[in-house]
Amino acid sequence: MLQLTKKQRFTLSISAGLLLILSFPFTGSIPFLAFLGLVPILLIEDSIFNNNYKSSKLFIHSYITFFLYNIGTTWWIWNASPGGAILAFVLNSLIMALVFQLFHITKKRVGIREGYIAYILFWIGFEYIHYEWELSWPWLNFGNVFASSPKLVQWYSISGVLGGTCWILLVNLVIFFLVKHLYFQKKTIQTQRNLLIFLATILIFPIIYSLIQYYSYKEIGKKTEIIVTQPNVDPYNEKFTGSVENQLDKVCDLADALITPNTEFVLAPETALPFNFYEDEVERIIHYHYLVERKAKWNNSSLLIGASTSKFFKDKHSRASRKIEGGPGYEEHYNSSMLIDQHDKPRFLHKSKLVLGVEKVPFSNVFPALEQLSIDNGGASGTLGIEDYAQVFNTKGINIAPIVCYESLYGSFVAEQCHKGAELLFVITNDGWWGNTPGYKQHRAFSQLRAIENRKSVARSANTGISCFINQRGDILSETSWWKETSLRGTLKRNQERTFYANNGDLIGRTFGAGALVLLVVTLGKVFRKYMYKSREEN
Repeated sequence: MLQLTKKQRFTLSISAGLLLILSFPFTGSIPFLAFLGLVPILLIEDSIFNNNYKSSKLFIHSYITFFLYNIGTTWWIWNASPGGAILAFVLNSLIMALVFQLFHITKKRVGIREGYIAYILFWIGFEYIHYEWELSWPWLNFGNVFASSPKLVQWYSISGVLGGTCWILLVNLVIFFLVKHLYFQKKTIQTQRNLLIFLATILIFPIIYSLIQYYSYKEIGKKTEIIVTQPNVDPYNEKFTGSVENQLDKVCDLADALITPNTEFVLAPETALPFNFYEDEVERIIHYHYLVERKAKWNNSSLLIGASTSKFFKDKHSRASRKIEGGPGYEEHYNSSMLIDQHDKPRFLHKSKLVLGVEKVPFSNVFPALEQLSIDNGGASGTLGIEDYAQVFNTKGINIAPIVCYESLYGSFVAEQCHKGAELLFVITNDGWWGNTPGYKQHRAFSQLRAIENRKSVARSANTGISCFINQRGDILSETSWWKETSLRGTLKRNQERTFYANNGDLIGRTFGAGALVLLVVTLGKVFRKYMYKSREEN
């Protein structure tokens, strides 16, 4: 029987947190440590289970692990919002610990085999839900560990990030059994031969397959010349309070320096138009006409630029609708992509995946008073309006996917854009809120995963942070430096081919999530029956 002392349990829970931190991009960037990161907490769970200790002991230890993981990998949130950082650390760690607790309860009430099945189903179900619900924060999903190691996960074009999560969970489970049997139960290596063969298979085969895919893959599509601008405007002290003219001059001057007769697209970052305006009045705005005049020298290149926009509605349109003070009707604010093509006709698409606290106040549709807690980071604050579903722009016969900042975390969202015909992925963002920290580097790395999942090239324009070009294998072709006013010109290949992931999205998440729901119902039923039986005995 595995029996750990209190000191050993706390040492293991801290070790697990440190291993997960070191595995994550740019807080260690040693992705293989993720295959060991959950082993200590699995050992703790097994000790608590076999010694029939209170389940609350596991919650304490798993919370320590995941609290360290959250702080150690995303401490930089503090630079943008100390209150938001504390909330993110506390709540996300709580949810992760509760998921692990559910696995333990299933193992305890339903059965050991069912418990270890629940360990995988519940965690993947949680990560899948974390893409969709009100407290969505998928930054730390385990499959993201490989964001800066594209050679290892070329098979994400089939499975998406959740496939990587499943890989990590399964390898950790097998290593846990080996450690338990060999170290604690003193079994011989010969008795564990089958388990060792299984471990080698699930660990090595995906890597070999990925490397074969990586080195044999040939990029497909037509060449497209693109310019990405990085105006490097301070988001705190200049962007929303400084001169709009100076900011637009920076964007246009950076494009002018690199434009050629072959340039198809110029990208400017999120909220490069930093003031709010009504979309149906854009052609009355002097700054819009200034952009059109500057763009006239760009040989009919199309301009994709971020903007803060609004729309008027006679009646309440969504949870984001706000009553206009002193007048009739409602208005909604948006974080938008604006496309000005060769016809100089502006079109808009709105950001769909919103940042918690800054662009969306969770559960404010049920409790409207919560809107008062929104964080003001420039521009409109409170819950913004969104597109109801993923959409693409079409210009000159080319379909492009505008991806605004936080949306680049959402694999299934981008996959839906590709399913709708997107040939290129254009990410526009403002990563200056966090300072020179791992945050903006991690954010850029996630775009590499979107390239692999969909076999689509990525052009990324950041206000500051990292602007870059990424090929269909997830390689960085060229990139800018932090806090530098600059621009890049690159040639990417565009294509209309769709990967398995682009066609099916998070199939693993939907399938495992359904299995998790069934197992959760069975577990809760067992817990309820035991409670009722105990109550009858006491009476």
